[in-house]
Amino acid sequence: MSSRFPKFQKPDDDSFSSERDAAPSDDHVTSFVFNAHHSLNLAAQRERLPIRQYRDQILYCLEQYQTLVLVGETGSGKSTQVPQYLYEFGWHTKGLIGVTEPRRISAITLADRVASERGELTGDTVGVSIRFVSKCNPESTKIKYMTEGILLREMLADPLLTQYSVIMVDEAHERSVLTDTVLGLLKKIIRRRNALKVIVSSATVDAELFQEFFNLKKKKEDKDTSVILSVEGRMYPYEVFYLQQPCPDYVKGTVDTVMKIHRNEKPGDILAFLTGQEEVLKALDLLREHKEASGKDDLMILPMYGTLSNTDQLKVFFSAPKGTRKVILATNIAETSVTIPGIVYVIDCGFVKLNWYSAESTTNSLIIVPSSKAAAEQRAGRAGRIRSGKVYRLYPEEEWDKLPDYTPPEMRRTDLCSTVLFLKALGIDNILRFTFPSAPPAKHLLAALETLFALEALDEEGNLTSPVGYFLAEMPINPMMAKMLYKAGEMGCSEEIVVIIAMLQVQSVFSKPVSGQASIRARIAKRNFEVAEGDLITLLNVYTAFVDNDRTKEFCGRNFLIYRNLKRAHEIKSQLCSMLERELNIPLLSCNGDVDTIRRCIVSGFFPYAAYLHHSGVYRTVRGDTELSIHPLSALYTVEQPQWVVFCELLHTTKLFMKDITVIKEAWLTELAPHYYHKITVRNEPN
Repeated sequence: MSSRFPKFQKPDDDSFSSERDAAPSDDHVTSFVFNAHHSLNLAAQRERLPIRQYRDQILYCLEQYQTLVLVGETGSGKSTQVPQYLYEFGWHTKGLIGVTEPRRISAITLADRVASERGELTGDTVGVSIRFVSKCNPESTKIKYMTEGILLREMLADPLLTQYSVIMVDEAHERSVLTDTVLGLLKKIIRRRNALKVIVSSATVDAELFQEFFNLKKKKEDKDTSVILSVEGRMYPYEVFYLQQPCPDYVKGTVDTVMKIHRNEKPGDILAFLTGQEEVLKALDLLREHKEASGKDDLMILPMYGTLSNTDQLKVFFSAPKGTRKVILATNIAETSVTIPGIVYVIDCGFVKLNWYSAESTTNSLIIVPSSKAAAEQRAGRAGRIRSGKVYRLYPEEEWDKLPDYTPPEMRRTDLCSTVLFLKALGIDNILRFTFPSAPPAKHLLAALETLFALEALDEEGNLTSPVGYFLAEMPINPMMAKMLYKAGEMGCSEEIVVIIAMLQVQSVFSKPVSGQASIRARIAKRNFEVAEGDLITLLNVYTAFVDNDRTKEFCGRNFLIYRNLKRAHEIKSQLCSMLERELNIPLLSCNGDVDTIRRCIVSGFFPYAAYLHHSGVYRTVRGDTELSIHPLSALYTVEQPQWVVFCELLHTTKLFMKDITVIKEAWLTELAPHYYHKITVRNEPN
């Protein structure tokens, strides 16, 4: 497929240029195997895992009960061995053995490991399925690792999951919206399918909650239908160190701590937890400067966050060369799910970035808050996998007692539009009475229903509309983005909108060096891409230039762009284009430089997130009247403030900041969303 994208207006500049897109890249995923005990064969390694002594108990519990809540630390072997025990015992003859993972990286690495233990390649007996990538053979695959989203998609075609005999929900204690949705639906399914067995793998804190949730007995004297089995992990002791004084900048504090460990401690890899991709990349740049200043090549510095490509995420599992210490800078993606080999030292910044939803303004905010004690313990546990380790917490010890015990489940603090849309697609009409492990606030559910009605995905009776509602339910993206993409087919700008959506999936594409001269050059380079119409058109400009220059690392280096993120955006764009053409019958059309058409299309999806410039000099949301500011990294931060904007995301730090902003015209709101906005004239009465 080829396409032409315009280079959009810069402030006070009317010039345009165009380029041709290159061929889509393939979806290759690197496979590898990590062996903890190189001197042992795989069979001997399996025998040494802590879970091996519980094999018979696991199989017995599954015979006697419909649901097994399996409690065990990461590293005990439950994620790789339990599916194999089920296979060896013959459960695969009754249907597929499905294992859901909260993250792509977990599904890929676990499938690779289990396949290697069986002496096979992934895609034979052991398959893996993640968004846009599937390695499964309909004839031979019996054990299937997948993300939770994939299982939910399969429920649309097969609501009772009739092709499965066992479903194992791994790392259920993370309590994401997808996890709780899967658990709620599995409870409904096992009421109808007695033959389906469910295994819920959880940390201790949630075990009783899950056991009670899945206990379907009707009378007190009836037999329980669920049971808890605890598996001891293999843990080594670790020491915990605290700061004597609070840390003013935990990113720099993390970098300083890494360098102190590297200079003073024995060999062993370091895992540092930060709150988000931007902080990870900032710490990465700082550490590389230290490395260059030392003149030694004895540090292997690797990032780890959710929007990295699969191949880049897998790099953290490779051993560092001899004489080199591996340093992994990670978000909370590394808290659970996977065991990274070689970790001895853990640095915990003490904070986590969470989504927080306001039903009044119908907006999600990303807020940075202190982590919970449970999350801090999960992070610390990474240090005791291979030998005794050390944990460095970047806050004073007296702050520990002030931390909350647990992180609130995501279901209680996030936008539920995608969840409601999916449940509606499954034919569940009464969303308010649907049973979740932790019930979401009713006002969040009502706000989601209102938003979906405004997006024309639901009718006045609350039923899914055709074709809009079904299209939004089918797309594996945010409903507002999906509505924007649906309208793009009608407006003739679907090629541009697909690029914008792909760029929004990978967070920042702009590198931010910390050194003086490089920082100035980076700001100048960014201005070359910035446009008066806002951040989304700026992102389209960046992608256009990236493809026009053959998608090279050299181009990204010259312009201070992050190559791996742009490469990932290109992969997602290609996959979305393929999905639109193959399955959803949306034409791929370009508007050939008509910026107003693209902005109108953005408004058609993101009209609920509209804000106007108040006479006081701050922005306010049209709905909810929430006070907002333009994010300092926005293309609009240093220019004259526009009167009307729509935004894609809010970030709450010192203020409530709008991110990914597009400048719009007020009239477009009533034109494109007349059911949501109407204009009235307010007259001041004379005294």
